[in-house]
Amino acid sequence: MPLIAWSVLAYCTALIVALNSASVVRAIAMGLALVACILCVLCGRRTASVVCATVAAGMLVGVLAIRIDATCAARLVAAQQFTASVEADVVAGDVAHATVLGDGCNMRATMLVTSGRARAGDRATVTGHATASERGLFVADAALSAAAPADVLLRARAAAGRRIDRLFSGDAPMVRAPVIADMSAISADQRDRFARAGLVHMLSVSGLHVGIVALALELLASVLRLPRTPARLATLLLLAVYVAAIGAPPPAVRAAVMLGALLVSRLLQRPTSPWAILALGAAAPLWDARTALDLGWQLSVAGTAALIAGGALARRIIPRSWVGWRRSLAAGGVISIVATAVTAPLVAWAFGRVSLLGPITNLAADPVMALLQPLLFLAMAIPVPGIERFTADAAHALLAAFDAIATAAAAVPGAAPMVLPTALGAIAAAVASVALIVACVARHPGRAMVVVAASLGVLVLEPLVPRVGGVAELHMIDVGQGDALALRTSRGRWIAIDAGRSWIGGDAGRNTVAPYLAHRGGALALFVLSHPHADHVGGAASLFAMLHPLRFLDPGYVGTSSPYRAALAEAAADAIPWQRVRPGDSLVVDDVVLTALAPDSAWAARLTDANLASTVLLARIGTVRILFTGDAEAPEEDWLLAHSAEALRADVLKVGHHGSSTSTTPEFLAAVHPRVALVSVGAHNAYGHPSPDVMALLNAANVTTLRTDRLGTVVLRFLPHTIEVTAHGERWRIPDRSQLR
Repeated sequence: MPLIAWSVLAYCTALIVALNSASVVRAIAMGLALVACILCVLCGRRTASVVCATVAAGMLVGVLAIRIDATCAARLVAAQQFTASVEADVVAGDVAHATVLGDGCNMRATMLVTSGRARAGDRATVTGHATASERGLFVADAALSAAAPADVLLRARAAAGRRIDRLFSGDAPMVRAPVIADMSAISADQRDRFARAGLVHMLSVSGLHVGIVALALELLASVLRLPRTPARLATLLLLAVYVAAIGAPPPAVRAAVMLGALLVSRLLQRPTSPWAILALGAAAPLWDARTALDLGWQLSVAGTAALIAGGALARRIIPRSWVGWRRSLAAGGVISIVATAVTAPLVAWAFGRVSLLGPITNLAADPVMALLQPLLFLAMAIPVPGIERFTADAAHALLAAFDAIATAAAAVPGAAPMVLPTALGAIAAAVASVALIVACVARHPGRAMVVVAASLGVLVLEPLVPRVGGVAELHMIDVGQGDALALRTSRGRWIAIDAGRSWIGGDAGRNTVAPYLAHRGGALALFVLSHPHADHVGGAASLFAMLHPLRFLDPGYVGTSSPYRAALAEAAADAIPWQRVRPGDSLVVDDVVLTALAPDSAWAARLTDANLASTVLLARIGTVRILFTGDAEAPEEDWLLAHSAEALRADVLKVGHHGSSTSTTPEFLAAVHPRVALVSVGAHNAYGHPSPDVMALLNAANVTTLRTDRLGTVVLRFLPHTIEVTAHGERWRIPDRSQLR
């Protein structure tokens, strides 16, 4: 591997470590890099000394980027008003991404927009409650005004997205991903299915997609018998136009730069190392350090490195006597295995899965994508109705085949075990991946394989280390129109409250809740049912069968729905102790203290609506108080105000009945006085939840409101003196009340 490739990859790796680590870790890593550099210089190891110096430089740049962002964030938080370039069309109620401009700052912002609108590429004035997040700013209650066109690339990408929606209808989310690098519309279930199949890297623009387009253009030129040099120049120009039209996302830019360098080297008839071309394409973090944190960029670089290394290994180990289809199939298998192994740590970290069938599914999916990508390119490049209809119709069949491959692979039992690597596990896996690449290209791979074995040993032993010093968390799991919440104690045990809905042939407990909890590890110590309606108890029986909770708390309201009866039957069959909720009773699970506030049996005896007999729990974690209300409506809230008003005060409120207008009265909200409100609700549900009046009431009370229909699954971590939120790919902290005034 050339020195330039080592240097660029080492620099980018150091950036990732610096931007993701605590200050102590950064200081230790930089010190070790400098010491290693000095030792290498003294030992005369020039290549190693340059790589170590590059690592130290990457760490330093990462530290400087963090400090610059912190300074900018502090200035913007104090101002609570700034100018930002919006990345996609946005209206009130959307979650918007933007780039803050001016005043010496250029940083990313995520906004919960409550008023105003803007088109992609518009530069708008933003006001709202801004706080510093992990990767920029998070703005609650953002108001947009004075929007005006500014960014041509973003507007072109938005226009391409609208064309895709018009041409491909229901398949539009699947087309948006490989064409304009927009995965936001792909459902969590579908994304998880492709992760289980080992095909998730094909859902975003990468070197594969851009390379297929370039190859198709060269083949077309060959069929038309065009001169080679003008054809290659035309291919370069069309690739540049294509990447610009989709908004120039980093993975596509990287791929286009690499292919452009390859085409130029062919035009000049000069051989070029593929590693040097990879280094050139991977150099984006040199001018924008935070590009190194983009998962698409990481997968693209890792995948390309794996293809190069896999190709080198295939040339070395496949017998020369193997020719034709036999050699091609063997080479494809070797490359697929290497690519799956190298990208596995990134997929595991991002999606919690490791696909064992990845090499096979990639072999099956590659021909489909080789036909699909040129069709998508033609549909976007030639705006002629007849051609659009023809290419879109042909693409539908290929999209169905692509999805069928993922569905079939995902359905194989045990083919994609769930994993949740810790920081140490992720580092060990990354080291193993790099060592595997070195082993593939080295003439003497022994030392690299020793590193691979040692890293795998760390991965095997690391889970055996007891979890200590954890932080309690609350997970509001996105199950659509229903409820499923889970408290995780500092020792890693779970308290689940409701399990989502059921439907013909499935339920959220089996499909979502149980895999979610199992993926993160830890025993299910307690299951609490709020009430026996199907959107809360629908997945309970499956959850019991899969995770075997140690106790089952039930409000005791007699329900006749089949999911409720199934839950009771499964609890009895599994010998799970059943207990009725009684106001005043308390349970302690590690550092979580649960106190039941409702329902009272005398109150519930005369009710005809199970919502009014919902379990209402107060959870205390240190000084933090969380109020769970199920589907409690105004009459039950009035009962609580009459009997337990002093106990209602909470930092976090799970809003009753999915934000319906039947719940969360002004008097009840005033008694709770929360900092954060959680609304579990399905997007575009038929009930019209949540009520605009309730949302306006929460906004007027200065409450940060987090909704699953906008943010997906929401995780709250209860740190000393603050609440950290992770949702929609972002992480930020809820400010104290004094900061919101």
